[in-house]
Amino acid sequence: MEVAQHIMKKEGVAVETIRLIDHEVANGIYPDMTEYGWEKDEWPELYQKIIAADILVVGTPIWLGEKSSVAQKLIERLYSMSAKMNDKGQYVYYGKVGGCVVTGNEDGVKHCAMGILYALQHIGYSIPPQADCGWIGEVGPGPSYGDQEWKGEKLEQPVGFDSEFTNRNTTFMTYNLLHLAAMLKANGGYSAYGNSRKDWEDGTRWEFENPEYR
Repeated sequence: MEVAQHIMKKEGVAVETIRLIDHEVANGIYPDMTEYGWEKDEWPELYQKIIAADILVVGTPIWLGEKSSVAQKLIERLYSMSAKMNDKGQYVYYGKVGGCVVTGNEDGVKHCAMGILYALQHIGYSIPPQADCGWIGEVGPGPSYGDQEWKGEKLEQPVGFDSEFTNRNTTFMTYNLLHLAAMLKANGGYSAYGNSRKDWEDGTRWEFENPEYR
């Protein structure tokens, strides 16, 4: 994640890290779970930071071949806001760009990315090419990305730092996120022609024809 952040900062992009596990975020799929019996829910405040950002990169470890429960909670809370609309009457995440970073010591990078990126696009995020990156060590217990090991009296280079595959994919992902976000921002997001929930509810159907009446 820091590799991608470093590239963004050098390209003049502001970056903020949110570790969801450090916050009291309730379980559930409503915008504010204190309205549904939870004593505390920091999600509404975190959402304001997320929706203000042009790019969202979700990071997760791999547990039993799946993304973590914390990453799943993030997706569910993002989904809880998906009925909101922007000024064009589109779903609120339209014009935002998403990607993901996955790491672990077992197979599953692509499987985790598949679920995360599908969820992000389903609620309105745009996904550029090569929008995921990851690193996995040897199968089974072992060092995590960035861990250092002693070999005799010598402290080895942090694990994963010299992975050409990871470094390349992380770089490509980061620049593709930046390119797409810049293009969307320059064009004011997506045209509302053909995809405005507000217009649909007002009766606009553009070129849609109900098959029953053809």
